[in-house]
Amino acid sequence: MTEELSDELFWKQKIKKHLTTFIVIIIAGICIVTGAILVLFWFIQTSPIGLQGTATFNQWSLDWIVGFYILVILWELLFVGIPTGLFFGVGGYIWWNRLPDEEKQEFKARDKKKTHTKRNAGGGGGFSFFMFIAYCIYMGIQGNYYAEFGSQPYSYWVYSWFLTIMWILIVFGVPICIILLIVYLTVWRKKSE
Repeated sequence: MTEELSDELFWKQKIKKHLTTFIVIIIAGICIVTGAILVLFWFIQTSPIGLQGTATFNQWSLDWIVGFYILVILWELLFVGIPTGLFFGVGGYIWWNRLPDEEKQEFKARDKKKTHTKRNAGGGGGFSFFMFIAYCIYMGIQGNYYAEFGSQPYSYWVYSWFLTIMWILIVFGVPICIILLIVYLTVWRKKSE
């Protein structure tokens, strides 16, 4: 295989050659998604957080949301994530060791030629998580971290979110402005003169 193959043609050939492995990966993916959904449903129905799935939205609090997310992540890791990692780790190791040496070299050579470009996945970039943590801290300071959402009008929760943004801007914005002013007066201004 001295000629360059396009990505699409290369992977079509590899899928045809390793069809059984490809089918096992698809079946495993379906089982993983199904298992993750079943673990989520199981947790909703058995967790005291949310009253075994009977709580209404106005009975929830930030404390319940944080606890619910942490416990769901831990149960998903235990029942889905760890078995998935073991399955694909051991399976991938066995599959790789059974490959002929020339095919291993094809994969390695193709991987070295590729230039990996950074893709933007369109996520929040961590700001959403940071904002949620800051909101929880603000609500804790206000004394409403354990308060049910139905105990206050929804405008209170929305205004608290905006006040959280204001405090983030004050706590981080003021020092950043002072540092930029100092850098401008000491470094950038001298370079322009």
